[in-house]
Amino acid sequence: MAKSKQLKAAYEKFDSSKLYPVEEAVKLAQDGSFVKFDATVEVAYNLNIDVKQSDQQIRGAMVLPNGTGKTSRVLVFAQGAKVQEAEAAGADFVGADDLVQKINGGWLDFDVVIATPDMMALVGRLGRVLGPRNLMPNPKTGTVTMDVAKAVEESKGGKITYRADKAGIVQAQIGKVSFDTEKLVENLKAFHNVIAAAKPAASKGTYMTSVSVSTTMGPGVKIDAATF
Repeated sequence: MAKSKQLKAAYEKFDSSKLYPVEEAVKLAQDGSFVKFDATVEVAYNLNIDVKQSDQQIRGAMVLPNGTGKTSRVLVFAQGAKVQEAEAAGADFVGADDLVQKINGGWLDFDVVIATPDMMALVGRLGRVLGPRNLMPNPKTGTVTMDVAKAVEESKGGKITYRADKAGIVQAQIGKVSFDTEKLVENLKAFHNVIAAAKPAASKGTYMTSVSVSTTMGPGVKIDAATF
């Protein structure tokens, strides 16, 4: 009950039907956070796309200018010299069959999975486990690569992945409530540019039907996309 009262109080701090300029929306989202931990700030785009069409799927990865405020636990599937390369870059876990067995046993204490191309046949055995959690390595997100050092460093340094769901909604974290508003706005604008550039040629009419920013358990504040 206390949480619902806090959420109601957070909603009373702004007009939920109004579109706010980017900077103001981010600040309102920060001010509306009521949890006792450093909440994550997220942005959500409702896009006018049909993800059932192969030419309208939106998926990728990028490194935020100011990071995410979170240090990701990175797991790498590699062999030979790539093992040392991954470890030197800061990977938390590196291996092959041993990791497959461990994950199949229920272990999931990692946030990012990277693999060299020659390891994908092995990693494919984990499709049912990693797939639903959006952890399956993919060339489009830079997690299937021979340059494991770069992939690990980017994942540790603020790289995020994004993907449009069945309803055409793309969500991504852009930092923490403790960030300066300016840094969150910079991250948001960088991500916005990526999503804008990803507009499929087949998408007609208004591409971004709505954009909102929110914090963990907090209310969503609608953004006027024209203010980007």
